[in-house]
Amino acid sequence: MSFTAACIQTTATPDLGHDIAVLSRLIREAAAEGASFVATPEYCAGLDTKDGKLFPVAHPESEHPALPALRGLASELRIWLLVGSIGVRSPDGRIFNRSYMLSPEGTIPARYDKIHLFDIDLGGGHSYRESATIAPGDKGVIAPCVEGTIGLSICYDIRFPMLYRAYAKAGAQMLAAPAAFTRVTGMAHWHVLQRARAIENGAYVISPSQGGTLSGGAECYGHSLIVDPWGQILAEAGDAPGVILAEIDISKVAETRRRIPSLTHDRPFSLGKP
Repeated sequence: MSFTAACIQTTATPDLGHDIAVLSRLIREAAAEGASFVATPEYCAGLDTKDGKLFPVAHPESEHPALPALRGLASELRIWLLVGSIGVRSPDGRIFNRSYMLSPEGTIPARYDKIHLFDIDLGGGHSYRESATIAPGDKGVIAPCVEGTIGLSICYDIRFPMLYRAYAKAGAQMLAAPAAFTRVTGMAHWHVLQRARAIENGAYVISPSQGGTLSGGAECYGHSLIVDPWGQILAEAGDAPGVILAEIDISKVAETRRRIPSLTHDRPFSLGKP
């Protein structure tokens, strides 16, 4: 009931070939360290930024160069591989911020399109409009993953706890939140949000993030995390590209949910006047 999970931390560029090469090297490193599940960040292959807008290198799924490369790696290394996200162009021209779960056979058992888009104004010149270039998804997805199941999400989704509670109530023992968190919001909120989602749901939270300065000047916080169901940080990256690993013991999910069975304690309520 236990296995080793890894988060890959990178700094994406507009050069898709460069990013695929970096991902391949780090994924191989993680597998060599014993990881049977490896997760990469949001927009892990091909990303440019300008004036607070995100411009992923986008292709139709059937033509995206990153997918066959990463599917081949999953198959060769016999690992479960979560592609945190890449830009995928739909037939109508829209771009989706899409995660893929890849099996050890190189198949795609699950896809997830980011539901909540990062449209925020922090002041001081920190303004972002993901919806200017990206279309939202509308479906939560629970994917198979080594032992147990994992609820898929991406970055800004982490601020919407109802998504993760729905996953946990549906039986997911792990939650994935690959990200490209900004440095400003990351310094303020990254750790507490990851730990809160773990504690609320009695689930492992696995969150690979981009770190460093992207093309166009946007700064990502890094600090990829693996958090256990009790909210303890098992592994954390710094600012630079690299790999973190932690042991995932699925039996601890059931144990934690028995100790604090809050998933069974929801009660209906109404908002009344004081």
